[in-house]
Amino acid sequence: MKKILAVTILILMAAGKIFAQNVQEISEGPKILVLNYHQVQNSHHSLALPIADFDAQMEYLYSHGYVTITPDELYSGLNGELELPKKPVLITFDDGYADNYTNAFPILKYYGMRATIFVIPAFVGKYNNYLTWEEIGEMEENGITIESHTLNHYKLEELPDDEIRSELLNSKLILEENLGHPVEFLAYPTGTYNLHIAGIAKSVGYKGAFTIKYGNVDLGSNFYALERVPIFHTANSMKDFYERIEYRQSFEEFGWTKK
Repeated sequence: MKKILAVTILILMAAGKIFAQNVQEISEGPKILVLNYHQVQNSHHSLALPIADFDAQMEYLYSHGYVTITPDELYSGLNGELELPKKPVLITFDDGYADNYTNAFPILKYYGMRATIFVIPAFVGKYNNYLTWEEIGEMEENGITIESHTLNHYKLEELPDDEIRSELLNSKLILEENLGHPVEFLAYPTGTYNLHIAGIAKSVGYKGAFTIKYGNVDLGSNFYALERVPIFHTANSMKDFYERIEYRQSFEEFGWTKK
């Protein structure tokens, strides 16, 4: 009995040491801010950030030393294959609205910043308020990465497995056919997901997927449930922007771990 107890204590001590090492590695590892936008236009809608506010936010990132990265660079940085900049930021847009080209794109170019747009292939070139393939092509030539937001933007949790697979795979294939390069990252529609859906995403060839779970991405993140910081149009969009960024920094500085 004493031997069993001693062995149990040793196992628990070893597990505790490993846990402490993991927490330290996460704490000292890269912290990647991933911002989540939708529309950039002057309308009274929570997902539509005023143009002037978007400009001010990009100026803030630029003047405070943030360096924009791509999903591939985020992936490689977390895997230890790439040294990330000191203050990395991944700027993302969901849905692929036309104003991403007319309003956001010129501002991004002005500050020399890159971004990623998760588009819905079934909407591209079909609806006036969504991007065209020509606009997407121009943006890809100028620092914008295009990735998948599923084929039709259905709520994946409400679909049977064969339809989930179709939404994920056909979006990927259509984008790859039109863009001429692999599409390996996904943003879940409405940000909702579960481990089963994540497994299907992995099985059809995605390397990672983004949610709207609030937080920085770090070594403790799940590649198929990557955190983002949503940015909305509020009564004081700029104040909320500052607070969201500062909150994330403070949260990580205290060494709190992900749940």
